[in-house]
Amino acid sequence: MMLTTKSRYAVMAVVEIASADSNNPIRLSDISAKQSIPLNYLEQIFLKLKRSDIVQAVKGPGGGYFLTKDSANLNIIDIIDAVEENTKMTRCSTDKNCRQNGVKCVTHDLWKGLGQQIRCYFTQISVADVISGKNNL
Repeated sequence: MMLTTKSRYAVMAVVEIASADSNNPIRLSDISAKQSIPLNYLEQIFLKLKRSDIVQAVKGPGGGYFLTKDSANLNIIDIIDAVEENTKMTRCSTDKNCRQNGVKCVTHDLWKGLGQQIRCYFTQISVADVISGKNNL
């Protein structure tokens, strides 16, 4: 599986917020500068993170974003799912339609199993684990 830029940036941004030594909301422009992520792309990502209740926005002077739950209770898969990324390894649109003739390809189960392992891995790692370096399972 190859994670898209959207997933990687979302994880990087959430980790940046979680690791900030401040009780104040973090501005997207600060995340953009620290992580070298285009601001307009972060804005799109944070709309999805907000919809999934991973972050909450504070408007006005001193505004920005903060996490809605403790980083120890927020797993990496939650972030990936929030930005609607697909961790599926197969090229198939459904398990039954690998090829145009409807026959499952020979390697279908191999790629499906790998996708499940990746999801399992990201389910086991919290944002707090990433910050502390305990994400080497």
